[in-house]
Amino acid sequence: MNMPAVVVLGSVNMDVVATAPRFPQPGETISGTRFVTAPGGKGANQAVAAARLGASVRMIGRVGADVFGKQLLETLKDNGVDTSGVVRDRLDHSGIAHITLNAQGQNTIIVVPGANGACGSAEVKRAVAALEGASALMLQLEIPVEVSLAAAREAAKRDVPVILDPAPANPIPDELFKLASYLTPNETEAQALVGFPIVDAPSAQRAARQLLRRGSGCVVIKMGGQGAYYACAYGGEFLPALEVEVVDTVAAGDAFNGALAVAISEGKELRDAMTWAMASGALAVTRPGAQDSMPYRKDVEEFLRGR
Repeated sequence: MNMPAVVVLGSVNMDVVATAPRFPQPGETISGTRFVTAPGGKGANQAVAAARLGASVRMIGRVGADVFGKQLLETLKDNGVDTSGVVRDRLDHSGIAHITLNAQGQNTIIVVPGANGACGSAEVKRAVAALEGASALMLQLEIPVEVSLAAAREAAKRDVPVILDPAPANPIPDELFKLASYLTPNETEAQALVGFPIVDAPSAQRAARQLLRRGSGCVVIKMGGQGAYYACAYGGEFLPALEVEVVDTVAAGDAFNGALAVAISEGKELRDAMTWAMASGALAVTRPGAQDSMPYRKDVEEFLRGR
Protein backbone atom coordinates (compact mmCIF):
# COMPACT_ATOMS: atom_id res chain seq x y z
CA MET A 1 0.00 0.00 0.00
CA ASN A 2 1.32 3.43 -0.95
CA MET A 3 1.59 5.91 1.91
CA PRO A 4 -0.99 8.69 1.55
CA ALA A 5 0.55 12.16 1.36
CA VAL A 6 -1.26 14.51 3.74
CA VAL A 7 -0.58 18.24 3.94
CA VAL A 8 -1.49 20.04 7.18
CA LEU A 9 -1.65 23.83 7.19
CA GLY A 10 -2.30 25.04 10.71
CA SER A 11 -1.19 25.99 14.19
CA VAL A 12 1.76 24.80 16.24
CA ASN A 13 1.48 25.71 19.94
CA MET A 14 3.11 24.96 23.24
CA ASP A 15 0.60 24.21 26.00
CA VAL A 16 1.77 25.72 29.30
CA VAL A 17 -0.24 24.12 32.08
CA ALA A 18 -0.35 25.02 35.79
CA THR A 19 -2.46 23.09 38.30
CA ALA A 20 -3.66 24.69 41.55
CA PRO A 21 -6.30 23.89 44.19
CA ARG A 22 -8.41 26.79 42.89
CA PHE A 23 -8.28 29.72 40.50
CA PRO A 24 -6.68 32.89 41.90
CA GLN A 25 -8.75 36.02 42.35
CA PRO A 26 -7.70 39.17 40.44
CA GLY A 27 -4.46 40.44 41.99
CA GLU A 28 -4.00 37.30 44.12
CA THR A 29 -0.99 34.96 44.10
CA ILE A 30 -1.53 31.34 45.14
CA SER A 31 0.70 28.25 45.22
CA GLY A 32 0.26 25.66 42.50
CA THR A 33 0.80 21.93 42.69
CA ARG A 34 2.02 20.97 39.20
CA PHE A 35 3.44 22.51 36.03
CA VAL A 36 3.95 20.93 32.62
CA THR A 37 4.59 22.00 29.06
CA ALA A 38 3.27 19.91 26.18
CA PRO A 39 3.34 20.37 22.40
CA GLY A 40 -0.07 21.22 20.96
CA GLY A 41 -1.93 23.27 18.39
CA LYS A 42 -4.69 21.72 16.34
CA GLY A 43 -2.60 21.67 13.18
CA ALA A 44 0.36 19.98 14.83
CA ASN A 45 -1.88 17.53 16.72
CA GLN A 46 -3.57 16.44 13.50
CA ALA A 47 -0.23 16.14 11.72
CA VAL A 48 1.07 13.80 14.43
CA ALA A 49 -2.18 11.82 14.37
CA ALA A 50 -1.94 11.24 10.61
CA ALA A 51 1.78 10.41 10.73
CA ARG A 52 1.34 7.81 13.47
CA LEU A 53 -1.33 6.16 11.34
CA GLY A 54 1.03 5.69 8.42
CA ALA A 55 0.71 8.83 6.29
CA SER A 56 3.55 10.84 4.83
CA VAL A 57 2.77 14.21 6.43
CA ARG A 58 4.04 17.68 5.51
CA MET A 59 3.35 20.38 8.11
CA ILE A 60 3.03 24.00 6.98
CA GLY A 61 3.11 26.76 9.61
CA ARG A 62 5.19 29.00 11.86
CA VAL A 63 6.90 28.83 15.22
CA GLY A 64 9.03 31.39 17.01
CA ALA A 65 12.83 31.44 17.09
CA ASP A 66 12.64 30.60 20.80
CA VAL A 67 13.15 27.51 22.91
CA PHE A 68 9.52 26.50 22.47
CA GLY A 69 9.88 26.68 18.69
CA LYS A 70 12.86 24.34 18.81
CA GLN A 71 11.01 21.86 21.04
CA LEU A 72 7.87 21.96 18.91
CA LEU A 73 9.80 21.18 15.73
CA GLU A 74 11.72 18.37 17.41
CA THR A 75 8.51 16.74 18.60
CA LEU A 76 6.99 16.86 15.12
CA LYS A 77 10.14 15.38 13.59
CA ASP A 78 10.28 12.65 16.23
CA ASN A 79 6.77 11.64 15.15
CA GLY A 80 7.75 11.40 11.50
CA VAL A 81 6.30 14.73 10.34
CA ASP A 82 8.14 16.63 7.60
CA THR A 83 8.72 20.10 9.08
CA SER A 84 10.52 21.64 6.11
CA GLY A 85 7.41 23.78 5.59
CA VAL A 86 7.48 25.23 9.12
CA VAL A 87 9.27 28.58 9.41
CA ARG A 88 11.04 29.80 12.56
CA ASP A 89 9.85 33.39 12.81
CA ARG A 90 12.49 35.68 14.36
CA LEU A 91 9.98 38.50 14.76
CA ASP A 92 7.48 36.68 16.97
CA HIS A 93 7.28 34.09 19.73
CA SER A 94 5.85 30.61 19.36
CA GLY A 95 2.13 30.29 19.92
CA ILE A 96 1.14 29.25 23.42
CA ALA A 97 -1.95 28.09 25.26
CA HIS A 98 -1.72 29.25 28.89
CA ILE A 99 -3.87 26.80 30.85
CA THR A 100 -4.79 26.80 34.54
CA LEU A 101 -6.44 23.72 36.03
CA ASN A 102 -8.19 23.61 39.41
CA ALA A 103 -8.72 20.61 41.69
CA GLN A 104 -12.10 19.87 40.06
CA GLY A 105 -10.52 19.59 36.61
CA GLN A 106 -12.00 22.87 35.39
CA ASN A 107 -9.77 25.06 33.30
CA THR A 108 -9.17 28.59 32.12
CA ILE A 109 -7.24 29.05 28.88
CA ILE A 110 -5.55 32.05 27.30
CA VAL A 111 -4.34 31.39 23.75
CA VAL A 112 -1.66 33.74 22.42
CA PRO A 113 -1.28 32.97 18.68
CA GLY A 114 2.22 34.38 18.34
CA ALA A 115 3.83 33.17 15.12
CA ASN A 116 0.63 31.34 14.13
CA GLY A 117 -1.06 34.69 13.66
CA ALA A 118 1.70 35.77 11.26
CA CYS A 119 0.90 33.00 8.76
CA GLY A 120 0.20 34.51 5.36
CA SER A 121 1.01 34.30 1.66
CA ALA A 122 4.35 32.59 2.29
CA GLU A 123 2.56 29.69 3.98
CA VAL A 124 0.11 29.47 1.08
CA LYS A 125 3.03 29.22 -1.36
CA ARG A 126 4.64 26.44 0.66
CA ALA A 127 1.30 24.65 0.87
CA VAL A 128 0.88 24.88 -2.93
CA ALA A 129 4.28 23.26 -3.43
CA ALA A 130 3.37 20.50 -0.97
CA LEU A 131 0.02 19.84 -2.66
CA GLU A 132 1.65 18.27 -5.73
CA GLY A 133 0.84 14.58 -5.40
CA ALA A 134 -0.98 15.07 -2.09
CA SER A 135 -4.04 13.02 -1.15
CA ALA A 136 -5.58 15.48 1.35
CA LEU A 137 -5.22 19.00 2.76
CA MET A 138 -6.14 19.43 6.42
CA LEU A 139 -7.18 22.88 7.68
CA GLN A 140 -8.38 24.38 10.97
CA LEU A 141 -9.16 27.91 12.19
CA GLU A 142 -6.22 28.65 14.52
CA ILE A 143 -4.39 30.60 11.81
CA PRO A 144 -5.86 33.54 9.82
CA VAL A 145 -8.90 32.25 7.94
CA GLU A 146 -7.88 33.99 4.71
CA VAL A 147 -4.75 31.79 4.64
CA SER A 148 -6.82 28.63 4.91
CA LEU A 149 -9.21 29.94 2.25
CA ALA A 150 -6.39 30.64 -0.20
CA ALA A 151 -4.90 27.18 0.37
CA ALA A 152 -8.30 25.54 -0.08
CA ARG A 153 -8.69 27.29 -3.44
CA GLU A 154 -5.36 25.87 -4.57
CA ALA A 155 -6.27 22.38 -3.39
CA ALA A 156 -9.54 22.54 -5.34
CA LYS A 157 -7.64 23.43 -8.52
CA ARG A 158 -5.61 20.25 -8.05
CA ASP A 159 -8.55 18.02 -7.03
CA VAL A 160 -7.03 17.49 -3.58
CA PRO A 161 -9.76 16.86 -0.97
CA VAL A 162 -9.98 19.52 1.74
CA ILE A 163 -10.78 18.41 5.30
CA LEU A 164 -11.80 21.50 7.28
CA ASP A 165 -12.05 21.36 11.06
CA PRO A 166 -13.89 24.61 11.93
CA ALA A 167 -12.23 24.94 15.33
CA PRO A 168 -12.17 27.10 17.30
CA ALA A 169 -15.69 28.26 16.48
CA ASN A 170 -15.33 31.34 14.28
CA PRO A 171 -17.25 32.75 11.31
CA ILE A 172 -16.42 30.96 8.05
CA PRO A 173 -16.55 32.63 4.63
CA ASP A 174 -19.24 31.17 2.37
CA GLU A 175 -16.59 30.21 -0.17
CA LEU A 176 -14.71 28.10 2.36
CA PHE A 177 -17.84 26.04 3.05
CA LYS A 178 -18.02 25.26 -0.66
CA LEU A 179 -14.34 24.33 -0.86
CA ALA A 180 -14.56 21.90 2.07
CA SER A 181 -14.81 18.34 0.80
CA TYR A 182 -15.35 17.31 4.42
CA LEU A 183 -16.49 19.70 7.16
CA THR A 184 -15.84 18.23 10.62
CA PRO A 185 -17.19 20.34 13.52
CA ASN A 186 -17.85 18.98 16.98
CA GLU A 187 -21.27 19.63 18.47
CA THR A 188 -20.27 23.01 19.96
CA GLU A 189 -18.76 24.25 16.72
CA ALA A 190 -21.73 22.95 14.74
CA GLN A 191 -24.07 24.86 17.05
CA ALA A 192 -22.10 28.05 16.38
CA LEU A 193 -22.48 27.48 12.65
CA VAL A 194 -26.21 26.63 12.56
CA GLY A 195 -27.57 28.51 15.57
CA PHE A 196 -29.21 25.68 17.52
CA PRO A 197 -27.94 23.03 19.99
CA ILE A 198 -26.78 19.63 18.76
CA VAL A 199 -27.79 17.24 21.52
CA ASP A 200 -28.77 14.01 19.74
CA ALA A 201 -28.90 12.26 16.37
CA PRO A 202 -31.97 14.14 15.03
CA SER A 203 -30.48 17.56 15.82
CA ALA A 204 -27.15 16.45 14.31
CA GLN A 205 -28.97 15.36 11.17
CA ARG A 206 -30.75 18.69 10.95
CA ALA A 207 -27.47 20.58 11.40
CA ALA A 208 -25.66 18.45 8.84
CA ARG A 209 -28.36 19.06 6.25
CA GLN A 210 -28.14 22.80 6.82
CA LEU A 211 -24.36 22.73 6.44
CA LEU A 212 -24.61 20.65 3.28
CA ARG A 213 -26.85 23.32 1.81
CA ARG A 214 -24.00 25.80 2.31
CA GLY A 215 -21.95 23.80 -0.15
CA SER A 216 -19.71 21.37 1.75
CA GLY A 217 -19.28 17.98 0.10
CA CYS A 218 -19.80 15.95 3.27
CA VAL A 219 -20.43 16.94 6.87
CA VAL A 220 -19.15 15.02 9.89
CA ILE A 221 -20.37 16.12 13.33
CA LYS A 222 -18.27 14.80 16.20
CA MET A 223 -20.41 14.30 19.30
CA GLY A 224 -17.92 13.07 21.88
CA GLY A 225 -19.24 10.29 24.07
CA GLN A 226 -22.45 10.02 22.05
CA GLY A 227 -20.78 9.16 18.75
CA ALA A 228 -20.76 10.94 15.40
CA TYR A 229 -23.10 11.77 12.54
CA TYR A 230 -22.06 11.99 8.90
CA ALA A 231 -24.00 13.13 5.87
CA CYS A 232 -23.36 13.59 2.16
CA ALA A 233 -25.70 14.24 -0.74
CA TYR A 234 -26.62 10.53 -0.88
CA GLY A 235 -27.68 10.34 2.79
CA GLY A 236 -26.28 10.08 6.28
CA GLU A 237 -26.02 7.96 9.40
CA PHE A 238 -25.47 8.26 13.13
CA LEU A 239 -22.76 6.00 14.56
CA PRO A 240 -22.71 5.41 18.33
CA ALA A 241 -19.46 5.92 20.23
CA LEU A 242 -17.06 3.06 20.81
CA GLU A 243 -16.97 2.42 24.55
CA VAL A 244 -13.64 2.93 26.32
CA GLU A 245 -12.45 4.07 29.75
CA VAL A 246 -11.99 7.83 29.47
CA VAL A 247 -8.84 9.34 30.98
CA ASP A 248 -8.40 12.63 29.10
CA THR A 249 -10.46 13.99 26.22
CA VAL A 250 -7.87 16.56 25.10
CA ALA A 251 -7.21 16.37 21.33
CA ALA A 252 -9.60 13.46 20.74
CA GLY A 253 -11.11 15.43 17.87
CA ASP A 254 -7.65 15.90 16.37
CA ALA A 255 -7.02 12.15 16.55
CA PHE A 256 -10.38 11.66 14.80
CA ASN A 257 -9.52 14.12 12.03
CA GLY A 258 -6.07 12.71 11.42
CA ALA A 259 -7.50 9.22 11.07
CA LEU A 260 -10.31 10.43 8.82
CA ALA A 261 -7.76 12.05 6.48
CA VAL A 262 -5.66 8.90 6.30
CA ALA A 263 -8.66 6.61 5.75
CA ILE A 264 -10.11 8.79 3.00
CA SER A 265 -6.68 9.09 1.37
CA GLU A 266 -6.45 5.30 1.32
CA GLY A 267 -9.75 5.06 -0.54
CA LYS A 268 -11.98 3.84 2.29
CA GLU A 269 -15.70 4.48 1.91
CA LEU A 270 -16.86 7.25 4.24
CA ARG A 271 -18.69 4.92 6.64
CA ASP A 272 -15.55 2.78 7.03
CA ALA A 273 -13.43 5.91 7.34
CA MET A 274 -15.76 7.10 10.10
CA THR A 275 -15.32 3.85 12.03
CA TRP A 276 -11.56 4.16 11.74
CA ALA A 277 -11.65 7.79 12.86
CA MET A 278 -13.90 7.00 15.81
CA ALA A 279 -11.56 4.20 16.88
CA SER A 280 -8.61 6.61 16.79
CA GLY A 281 -10.52 9.21 18.80
CA ALA A 282 -11.63 6.57 21.31
CA LEU A 283 -8.07 5.35 21.87
CA ALA A 284 -6.85 8.92 22.30
CA VAL A 285 -9.15 9.51 25.29
CA THR A 286 -7.69 6.50 27.11
CA ARG A 287 -4.34 8.29 27.44
CA PRO A 288 -3.37 11.65 28.93
CA GLY A 289 -2.04 14.53 26.85
CA ALA A 290 -2.51 15.78 23.32
CA GLN A 291 0.11 14.56 20.86
CA ASP A 292 1.27 11.86 23.27
CA SER A 293 -2.22 10.35 23.19
CA MET A 294 -2.38 9.89 19.42
CA PRO A 295 -2.61 6.15 18.64
CA TYR A 296 -0.41 4.30 16.18
CA ARG A 297 -1.84 2.35 13.26
CA LYS A 298 -1.31 -1.03 14.92
CA ASP A 299 -3.27 0.21 17.96
CA VAL A 300 -6.27 1.18 15.85
CA GLU A 301 -6.20 -2.05 13.85
CA GLU A 302 -5.98 -4.19 16.99
CA PHE A 303 -8.75 -2.20 18.66
CA LEU A 304 -11.11 -2.68 15.71
CA ARG A 305 -10.28 -6.39 15.41
CA GLY A 306 -11.32 -6.79 19.03
CA ARG A 307 -14.75 -5.15 18.61
